[in-house]
Amino acid sequence: MDIAYLVALVSIIMAGLTIAVGTIAPAIAEGRAIVSALQSIAQQPDVTTAVTRALFVGLAMIESIAIYCLVISMILIFANPFWNYVVSKLAG
Repeated sequence: MDIAYLVALVSIIMAGLTIAVGTIAPAIAEGRAIVSALQSIAQQPDVTTAVTRALFVGLAMIESIAIYCLVISMILIFANPFWNYVVSKLAG
């Protein structure tokens, strides 16, 4: 097993772990945010507009974490800087 194979293997495994953790944690956070918003709307129905607006802004921020993890995993799979470094060291 050479170094190029090892770098490719580790990159693929880390991309999978990034997606796994990067989607599970925001999904749990989004669920908790929705539950909290619905509880507060049920207790005080007159603040529905303000709670809904704050909920959507918070959900967008939470979802951005999952999108960042997707971008990182795509970089690790398709434009891996470690792969370019290893190939340049092996060639020269």
